[in-house]
Amino acid sequence: MNKYLVEFIGTFFLVFTVGMTVIEPSAGPLAPLAFGSAMMVMVYAGSHISGGHYNPAVTLSVLIRGRIGGKDSINYMIFQVLAALAAAFLVGFLKPDVELSPLNHDVLNSVVAEFLFTFALCFVVLNTVTAKATEGNSYYGLAIGFTVMVGAYSVGYISGGAFNPAVAFGISTMGLSAFPDIWIYLVGCFLGGGLAGWAFLALNPDDK
Repeated sequence: MNKYLVEFIGTFFLVFTVGMTVIEPSAGPLAPLAFGSAMMVMVYAGSHISGGHYNPAVTLSVLIRGRIGGKDSINYMIFQVLAALAAAFLVGFLKPDVELSPLNHDVLNSVVAEFLFTFALCFVVLNTVTAKATEGNSYYGLAIGFTVMVGAYSVGYISGGAFNPAVAFGISTMGLSAFPDIWIYLVGCFLGGGLAGWAFLALNPDDK
């Protein structure tokens, strides 16, 4: 149960950071830095217990890579989504009566953006956290956090820069993205995470 609670806590603070830095009064251009930093510190805080996924797409990639079982992966995803919803409701409580305009998605561009940087994020996770060649390194949290930050700065204006289906549930609940558009994130993120898992296996055939 401890690993599920860690996944809940880490995901909660990620989504909470997104809401508090994006919804007015916002952190403006520093919001991606805050989100990437939140990811970094939560990964360092919880990876020794749960692996520090905080993201169903990452969990999928780790499942394909063979470092988590099917039952655990489902439970991870459930706790991640529940945490995102809890964070969204707390943001709504702390920032009431803020009028939000949901992101107007260009569907293809948004799917591509979410796919590319979810792939990058999961690929970095697999190669810095789970690979035998980088075992015991001290930079994995920084690498993961910077990947999220780079993605948010690069394509956040296109898709919102979730790279995480749990974050997608959170921002949809907050009203930053319309709920009918959540499929964009689910498709893009899970495709990116799945391909990252298979890419790791293809590039590291001896790393079992």
